Amino acid sequence: MKKLYLFDFDGTLTHKDTMFMFLKFYDPARFSAQFLKHVPLFILLKLKLANAEAVKKSFISSMLKGESRYYIDKKAKQFFEEHYPSLFRENALDFISNIDRKYTESYIVSASLDIWVKPFAEKFNMTLLATKAEFSNGVFTGKFDGKNCNKEEKVNRIKVEIGDRKFDKIIAFGDTSGDKAMFEFANESHYRFFH
Repeated sequence: MKKLYLFDFDGTLTHKDTMFMFLKFYDPARFSAQFLKHVPLFILLKLKLANAEAVKKSFISSMLKGESRYYIDKKAKQFFEEHYPSLFRENALDFISNIDRKYTESYIVSASLDIWVKPFAEKFNMTLLATKAEFSNGVFTGKFDGKNCNKEEKVNRIKVEIGDRKFDKIIAFGDTSGDKAMFEFANESHYRFFH
């Protein structure tokens, strides 16, 4: 029986959201300054008066725009080394270690930026579908390459990745409304399964 597992990342496999964690790890002083500048936007976001993707892009850009891919990747590897495995839910790690790789494909499908999720996906030997950072001549432009990988975009990315391959069962794991479209796409879905 050929199965496809679809795992949301932040909150589903991990205890915490990784965006703030990684950006604070990247440059604590700059993080503090930019966080304060973005507080009004975060408040508007909580009140549902601001676009989540725009706020996310603005904050990430304020931290990483103009940085080299080499340095960002280096910091992402250090972040991985410091937070693996403590960042992850024990139940999730147990589940992943028992996946029968012979009959199963596994994807991490995340709205987080690919740069800091990549080392974790590689550790788990999973395909990563995430929001992509845009680089030009090896430097981060501060923009996303394509759409924020959330809600319907998660399903769009999954469909592109699997193409015309068939699976007997598609099983999705998530923890927020951003995973709803992925749940509807799957044959079986699990909400906060590892909590």
